[in-house]
Amino acid sequence: MQYSAQRQKLLHGLGAAVRTRRSDRRMTMKALAAKAKVSVRFLVQLEAGEGNISVARLEDIAEALDTTGADLLADASRAPAPAGIVALVGLRGAGKSSIGTRLAKRLRVPFVELDEIVVREAQMELATIFEIHGERYYRAIEREVLRRILDEGKPMVVATGGSIVTDPETWGLLRSRARTVWLKAKPQEHWQRVVAQGDVRPMRERPRAMNELRALLASREPLYSEADAIVDTSGHTIERVVDRCASIVT
Repeated sequence: MQYSAQRQKLLHGLGAAVRTRRSDRRMTMKALAAKAKVSVRFLVQLEAGEGNISVARLEDIAEALDTTGADLLADASRAPAPAGIVALVGLRGAGKSSIGTRLAKRLRVPFVELDEIVVREAQMELATIFEIHGERYYRAIEREVLRRILDEGKPMVVATGGSIVTDPETWGLLRSRARTVWLKAKPQEHWQRVVAQGDVRPMRERPRAMNELRALLASREPLYSEADAIVDTSGHTIERVVDRCASIVT
């Protein structure tokens, strides 16, 4: 559903107000959803500025946050415009690093890779994080690192991990605070780009690796499609893609 610019601003402001109150109380989305008797999916949409919320439901959420619907709406009206943060999403081989670096240079803002900060934070490589601590630990660090970046409020281009869209809370946080762009490509292009970087791990001892890649991309496409913009990189030069991204976010 398309809303007027004024209503969209209010919805984004309301999402920011709910997120701020929840963060101040150190509540997870799951905890708030349970207390307010709403689904996590609904809360993700609300904090992303996409929640078509009723007055009664707003009061339920407000009560769970120890405030009132009127106070949340007052906070929403004072919410600042979204920060100039551009987040690139997509599978490995989408071009997030190469395109992100050039886009940041074009926009004259810093470029950061979220996973690189996670590695520094954990003081171990990603593979080691998953092997020793598991995915839940990685997700917790990823979310905390992302929140710190977003709270800085500084314009930048961020390259995210390919699986960030599979964590509803982190994906909702990113969508509510940054301009998200899905760098779309065909499965064989993802494959070729990864191999061109000298990484032969995708096919090592995995004869069905390409089929797995196709299935993975198909399963994530609905989530990637929730991004603010979609840029098809198929058959285009890096500069052409950078031009397209720059035209979208400026």
